[in-house]
This record gives sequence, structure tokens and C-alpha cells, in this order.
Amino acid sequence: MSRVRRGFKGRRRHNKLLKQAKGYRHGRSKIYRSAKETVERALVYAYRDRRTRRRDMRSLWIVRINAAAKLNGLSYSRFIHGLKLAGVGLDRKVLAELAVNDADAFRELTEVSRQALEA
Repeated sequence: MSRVRRGFKGRRRHNKLLKQAKGYRHGRSKIYRSAKETVERALVYAYRDRRTRRRDMRSLWIVRINAAAKLNGLSYSRFIHGLKLAGVGLDRKVLAELAVNDADAFRELTEVSRQALEA
């Protein structure tokens, strides 16, 4: 059986992966086998941590909303419940942004929430 030289296709595949491994230390950026293992692991971490980042951001928004709601005399859970009863459709990202940058608008929202809870 004759020998098959991988040539162009294989080299292109290797170079593509080595380009992804650029910046890694020592053999991890130069040796194909080490680079392949490292890049695969890095991609797994990247996929996992995109989800973790969403989780972390949501908890940060909740902390900010809770702090601003407490300044206005409501707990986080009662504030959110009141907004649901009032039919306000703002998500936590927007509420946290208002809590940090626009205290007057957030105060109005706490009043809306409080009135909905009383009714």
C-alpha cells in the first residue's frame, strides 16, 4: 500500500488550531497535540463560563435592586411582587440600571409597587 501524505488539508487544519492556541505558553502554542488538548479545554471553559456570567450578572442586579428598594422602604421580594401586581414589565437588568443611575425614577417605581401591594 502506498503512503498517503496529508499535505494541504492536514496542514491547514493544524495551522487553524495552532492559530487558536496563539499566546499559550511553551509547547502548548507550538506542538499540535498539546495545543489541541489545551484549545478543547479552553472552549469548554468558555462555553461554561458564558452561562456562569449570566448567572453572576443576574445576582448582581438583584443585589442592586434590593439595596435601592431598602432605601425606599421595601424589601426586594415585596418590591418585585408589587411590580408584578401593578403589571410593570421591566426586567431586572433595567431595574438595576435605574437603581444605580436614576434614583428618582426608581423611587416612583417603589411607589407604584407599594400602591399595588396595598390595593
